[in-house]
Amino acid sequence: MKLAVYPGSFDPVTLGHLDIIVRASKIFDKLIVGVPTNPDKHASFTVEERVELLRRAVQAEGLENVEIDGVDGLLADYAKRRGAMVLVKGLRALSDFEYEFQQALTNKKLNPELETMFLATSAENMFLSSSMVKQVAGFGGDISHFVPACILQTIQERLCNKL
Repeated sequence: MKLAVYPGSFDPVTLGHLDIIVRASKIFDKLIVGVPTNPDKHASFTVEERVELLRRAVQAEGLENVEIDGVDGLLADYAKRRGAMVLVKGLRALSDFEYEFQQALTNKKLNPELETMFLATSAENMFLSSSMVKQVAGFGGDISHFVPACILQTIQERLCNKL
């Protein structure tokens, strides 16, 4: 079975994230979307909330081979425990590549069996980031074109006019 992990903060999940999930789910027999605990980031949603938002978005897409899971510890160790040999990373722009390439090399050193596959974001989502969604929502802007419709209200309730 070809198993991959797509890690990310998903704070909140965007249509860009969902695009990568849908496309990666067609490549692998099973895709685990991993939501790591990152003590260096101040998240708007807890890990449990982000896992639930992702589950709702994935369910709305009908993706039966996608599992959502919280990740504690090193991603390389998590992938090994789960039997995944590939990490999927989405790239929006060249600026993403340097950081992601460094992470890929680090993960490879920690787990030599682990490969990283980069998927270029679809052109319509190149500008999209969770940070941008939070900023627009914080000023009361319309984020309906940026996040899955099935979780829009939950995200708006948390983020709108919070800046």
